[in-house]
Amino acid sequence: MFDLINGLPVHPLVVHAVVVLVPLAALGTIAIVARPAWRARFGVLVVAAAAIGTILTPVSTSSGEALEKHVGDPGKHAELGDQLIWFMIPLLVLALAVVLLDRRRARAGDSSTPRSGADSPTVFMVVAALAVVAAVATTVQVYRIGDSGARAAWGDQVSSSAGESGS
Repeated sequence: MFDLINGLPVHPLVVHAVVVLVPLAALGTIAIVARPAWRARFGVLVVAAAAIGTILTPVSTSSGEALEKHVGDPGKHAELGDQLIWFMIPLLVLALAVVLLDRRRARAGDSSTPRSGADSPTVFMVVAALAVVAAVATTVQVYRIGDSGARAAWGDQVSSSAGESGS
C-alpha cells in the first residue's frame, strides 16, 4: 500500500510533507507560547500541522520500510524514523493543551477570584514550557532523521565525486 505511486516510491513523497509540517508545527508551537496574541489566530493551524504531521509519521515509516526492500537497509535512518512518532504525540498533545487552556482562560475572563486546577496560570506555564521542550526535541529529531537519510541515500555518491573533482 505504501510502496509505489505511478512507479515512484511513496516514501520521498510523504517524507517531504513531514519535513515541512513537523518543523512548522514545532516553530508554531514555540510562537504561540511566546506570543499570546497569536494563540487565538494561529493556534488551530499549529495544532492542525502537528496532527497531520503525526498522522503522516507512521505513513512515512511504513513507506520507508517498503522502500527498504528495493534499495537496502538505510541503517540508523530507519531506527531514528521509527522514533519520531514518540516525539510527535507529545508535541501534538501539548500544542493542543496550550490552545485549549488559553481559550479556557479567555472564556473565564479576568475575574478577581483565584484560579485553581487547570485554570491556574502555573499549570499553563508548565504546559507551555513542556510544549517548547517538545518542539525543540522534535525539531532536533527531524534534523537527525533527515541527516541520516541524506547520508544513506547520497553519502557514497557525494563523497566519491568530491574526491574525484578535488584531485
